[in-house]
Amino acid sequence: MTLAPAKRCIPLHRSMLENVVDVIHRPGHLSFDEARRMADREAAKRAIHPMLLAWYDHARGVFSPNVECCESTRPAWLVYAQSRGADVTIAVNGLDYVFLYRSTDPDAH
Repeated sequence: MTLAPAKRCIPLHRSMLENVVDVIHRPGHLSFDEARRMADREAAKRAIHPMLLAWYDHARGVFSPNVECCESTRPAWLVYAQSRGADVTIAVNGLDYVFLYRSTDPDAH
């Protein structure tokens, strides 16, 4: 997977996010993998079979998916997730890490 610098697109602001759950970690360094595990656990409490659609790592300035900017008001990775039904947003330590999930209930038709 290729990671793209987040600075290529629109900067993220909290007002752009929907259905945000804040997770605060104790002071000190928090790795992406630790933040992802925390976000996955939180999403599992709030969504049926949560599927990660997009994420943002502020400190490294990277995001996924690596999509081109397609709107002038929100980052492309955020547009991607929201347009695909993201219904849970987990923000870890403010906007240090942001993860967007969609419920994927296999029994729903």
